[in-house]
Amino acid sequence: MTKPLPILRRTLLGTALLLAAGFAGLAPATAKAEATEVRFARNLGLGYLPLYVMQDKGLVEKQARAAGLGEVKASYTPLGNPTTITEATLSGNADFGAAGVPAFIIAWDKTRGNANLRGLAALNAQPAYLNTNRPEVKTLKDFTEKDRIVVPSVRASYQAIVLQIAAEQTFGPGQHAKLDPQTVSLAHPDGTAALLSGKTEITAHFTSPPFQDQQLRDPKIHKVLSSYDVLGGPASFSALWTPTAFHDANPKLTKAVLAALEESVALIKADPQDAARAYIRIENSKLGVEEVAAMIAHPEISYDLTPRGIGTFTDFMARIGSIRNRPTDWRDLFFADIHDRTGS
Repeated sequence: MTKPLPILRRTLLGTALLLAAGFAGLAPATAKAEATEVRFARNLGLGYLPLYVMQDKGLVEKQARAAGLGEVKASYTPLGNPTTITEATLSGNADFGAAGVPAFIIAWDKTRGNANLRGLAALNAQPAYLNTNRPEVKTLKDFTEKDRIVVPSVRASYQAIVLQIAAEQTFGPGQHAKLDPQTVSLAHPDGTAALLSGKTEITAHFTSPPFQDQQLRDPKIHKVLSSYDVLGGPASFSALWTPTAFHDANPKLTKAVLAALEESVALIKADPQDAARAYIRIENSKLGVEEVAAMIAHPEISYDLTPRGIGTFTDFMARIGSIRNRPTDWRDLFFADIHDRTGS
């Protein structure tokens, strides 16, 4: 029997609506807009110079506009403790964290399976000096129980891990923690002031440029060792990382940040004096431009985004229990954005 026309019309209309709903469900969702603000938490010193230049020159904003993202605000918060920097990224108070490579490795290890912090790039390779105001200290064996050695963060910072490696080299297998009870956590400027005063329990400071250079201008301060002596040569000093959720939700912005880093490094290499001025402006430093430029151009320092010597740290840290997960390759710690580089 033929259906009455009104019923047929309603049936066809209902079928059309169902089909439309079905196709709508199959259609891709409207892309969520990327963030219009990106926040960096960084440590202090020339190990983070690419971020200083990015801030001074507005490079993230520039690259974001070039990527079609419109106006993006970039902000930079200086923090003197790598553990605090990691906490800032995990708490949502910062989108990117920048600190020493060992602190980054610890953050990567602890956040696997949840926040999944991973590296976007290395920032530079530079030596860290262990300086002292005690003339009789020539090697690690000369420190006594009364000495206190400043590092940015006990058992977590670049300097703290290098000191453990050096302790094992000096005192023998299993002795990596021998000097740990004598280490104290202070930001580089505070540690420098304490060492130079000679009026506190602080007798040594494992630091980085420009603080180690400032210290060595004082004839009462001398170098005990360099991190390059311990590690057998240059290795990445610092890295920039972000949670996987931010990286994946903001692919264009993340690429803009990486492009800003590339541009920053190129500017540093092309004009160390201008980079020095950027650092001095942001730090409100009393150091001279020529002095800082000489540090930036020092032959032992290189600004390069390729991770180098990561395996030296991960192998040691896994062996002593500082991390539970031992990566098989440096790429395990970094996003695919830089996997085409020849790192180590």
